[in-house]
Amino acid sequence: MLSVGILISSFLRNSTFVISHFRHSQPGLVFLLSLASNNLRLVIVSSMMRGRLWKIGDRIFDLSREGLIMGVLNVTPDSFSDGGEFFEVHRAVEHGLRMAGEGAHIVDVGGESTRPKAEAVTAEEELRRVIPVIEQLRKKSEVIISIDTSKAEVARAAVRAGASIVNDVTGGRGDEEMMPLIAETESAFIVMHMQGIPQTMQIAPQYTDVVSEISDFFRQQYARAIVYNIDPMAIAFDPGIGFGKTLEHNLELLAQLEKLRACDRPIVIGVSRKSFLGKLINSAQISDRLAAAVALTSLLRMRGADVLRVHDVKENVNALKVTEAILQRVK
Repeated sequence: MLSVGILISSFLRNSTFVISHFRHSQPGLVFLLSLASNNLRLVIVSSMMRGRLWKIGDRIFDLSREGLIMGVLNVTPDSFSDGGEFFEVHRAVEHGLRMAGEGAHIVDVGGESTRPKAEAVTAEEELRRVIPVIEQLRKKSEVIISIDTSKAEVARAAVRAGASIVNDVTGGRGDEEMMPLIAETESAFIVMHMQGIPQTMQIAPQYTDVVSEISDFFRQQYARAIVYNIDPMAIAFDPGIGFGKTLEHNLELLAQLEKLRACDRPIVIGVSRKSFLGKLINSAQISDRLAAAVALTSLLRMRGADVLRVHDVKENVNALKVTEAILQRVK
């Protein structure tokens, strides 16, 4: 017999009502019930998901056993930490290959800066920046490629070129075609939280309870994703440190990381080179933030982070290796 539902979430999409995460008394099964357009749909998902398995293409990673390092590859002229450094295709490809050689499990390619006050770019310009880089990376390396975009048109082209993950800073809200595309292409999907848009997100961000509000957002987007037939095992969540958050918001989220875990899915964290680190160490130099970021890679992995998004791959890969060696003995 089905137990009482853990989560009941409803949202407006052609009068869609979703009931998710009813658990059967028989161990090993999770039932997802969906009532859409008056049609009841039952999805049975293995409780192996509770091991934090993340499906990326035809590969499955058990992130409860080993975390992943995601290297940042900004193909932009205006990103906050390395704007313009890898704007040319050959330099971007070289850097992507270097990160893969240093141990990055994923290379996250982005063609639009999302730093505070950054200006939006057209889909055409974003495509011009990222597609040649993804194509060449795919030819030269087997590293997993992620596309950092909120535009379904860009995501589609990137997947065709060789990307396996769509990393959306709007969490699927910026483009109504994004979730259908994820389902169609069977891509892995990182749902990030951002309050506002890059141009305005750091203008007095406010929350009543930042942890509970972002947790609710993750559950709501998870329910939406299920209705669009996105594979639950392909979904991961990112609280969006620095995206519409004050220093205190960031610290609260990192301190209560495990409370953010929605539906047993992986947590992706990006703190590398971000300004809140500079405030904490009282330095405006981005280079001074490296040690703090590496320390957080170890700390946050031990506190439940599954994927660490970083700029400095070698240092963070080494920190993660040491941390995993300790965690394996703790378990």
